[in-house]
Amino acid sequence: MTFPLELTAVLSGATAHQLRLWRGRGILIPEVSRDNPALYSYRDVVALRTIAFLRARTSMQNIGKAFDSMRLMQFTEHPTTYKFGLSGTSIVFQTPEGVTMDVSKNVGQMLLFTLEEIFEPYTNLNNETVVNFRRPKPHLEVDRGRLGGWPTIGSSRIAYDTIASLVDGETVGPEDVAYYYPNVSAAAAQDAIDFSGMVKAAAA
Repeated sequence: MTFPLELTAVLSGATAHQLRLWRGRGILIPEVSRDNPALYSYRDVVALRTIAFLRARTSMQNIGKAFDSMRLMQFTEHPTTYKFGLSGTSIVFQTPEGVTMDVSKNVGQMLLFTLEEIFEPYTNLNNETVVNFRRPKPHLEVDRGRLGGWPTIGSSRIAYDTIASLVDGETVGPEDVAYYYPNVSAAAAQDAIDFSGMVKAAAA
């Protein structure tokens, strides 16, 4: 499953502009397609959410320095391979073997973040609340084992955009979706529509 830029932006908490800058800076190059258009993998989205989470807490200079240092030290696996955190306001990372590297000289309390923390709603650099990664809307879920992590209606395999595109507001409303998809409630259909609107707005 590949994720377009606008869906990646909503799920990560980064703006489309930030994603473009980070591609250019080499912070994260999409695994699927770098440009025309940029397409991200599921683990790209997770890594970008981690970066956006850190960006709300420290400068891009510190983040760039950390990634540059990782490359110099030959830690070149996908960012999701590592666990990230802060030492003061600077970035630290931990290898899968449990070795923690402090790439800054700033002294401070070291704090490593778990994915559970990063997946919870958080406030990004623009003071906007980023959606819960695993449940971006009450009736939507993200599960890597289901449609490759594409948001679906609850635990079904029905993609959110399938429902959003069905509702035209004239012949089909949220309350009519159950006629086509019996297990999709009007509330779930409305969540799909609302989330689709968020994704479309993120492309701007």
